[in-house]
Amino acid sequence: MQATVKRIKPDAKKGTKKKLQAKKDLHASFDKVKSFNGQLYTGVQIGRGHHWNYDKGDWKETKITPDLWEISYAVTKRRVGRAPEDSGVPVGTEYHWYILAHQTATKMNANDYDTKMTGLKFKLAHKRADRGKWSLSGPTQRKHLVTLLKQFIAQLEKDPVPIAFDYDGQTYRGEGVPIAETCLKGFCYELDISLNNEPMGIIRYGKTGWKMDLVKDKKLVDAIGAEILRHYE
Repeated sequence: MQATVKRIKPDAKKGTKKKLQAKKDLHASFDKVKSFNGQLYTGVQIGRGHHWNYDKGDWKETKITPDLWEISYAVTKRRVGRAPEDSGVPVGTEYHWYILAHQTATKMNANDYDTKMTGLKFKLAHKRADRGKWSLSGPTQRKHLVTLLKQFIAQLEKDPVPIAFDYDGQTYRGEGVPIAETCLKGFCYELDISLNNEPMGIIRYGKTGWKMDLVKDKKLVDAIGAEILRHYE
C-alpha cells in the first residue's frame, strides 16, 4: 500500500507563513525597548492592556480605626482569551505593585455586597524568574513609593476639571482629577471622575474616543468627555 502524501495548497502555506511572521513580530514588539516621556521600558506598549477574570478569592479585613481597615486578598487571576505561545515574561517572574483605588460596596442582602473597584496601580519592583532577588531593594522600593505618593498628592491638590451637564433627565455635577502621567501639552488623556459625590472610575481618551470600564452607557461617557474637551479648549 502506498503512503498517502497530503499536499498543502499554496494559500495554506502562505497563511502558515503569515502566522509565524505575526508571532515573530509580536515577540519582537514585546521585547523592543520603547520610550515614554523620556523613560525607557519594555513589555506591553503604553495604551494597551490586559483583561482578566479572577477566581473565587479570599478577602480579609480588620478594623483599625472608625475609618481605617487593614485588608488582605489572595486569588488566582486568569487571562480572558489566551496569550500567544511563548509570549511575555518567563513563568516564575514576580511583580510588586502598589494599588490606589476607589472601592464601592452596595449591600444587596444580609450577606452579599455588590462591589466595584477602580483606580491605579504602581509597579515598585520585579523579580526575574532566573534570579533570586528583586530589581530594587526594600528601602529603595519604599523611597520609590514615597515619590509616587507625593506626585499623586500634588495632583490631588491642584484644581480639578469641573464637570456639569444634564443627561437623560438627570443632572450631573462633579469633577475630574487628571492623571498627571497622561498629561501632554496642556491636555490630560485620563482623569479620575466623580459625579454627584460618587466615584465613577477613570475616563481615558484614545483613537476611538472616550472610554470608561465601569460605565456601560456610551452616551453618558461621551457627555463626560465633551465637558472635559470644553474645559481644555
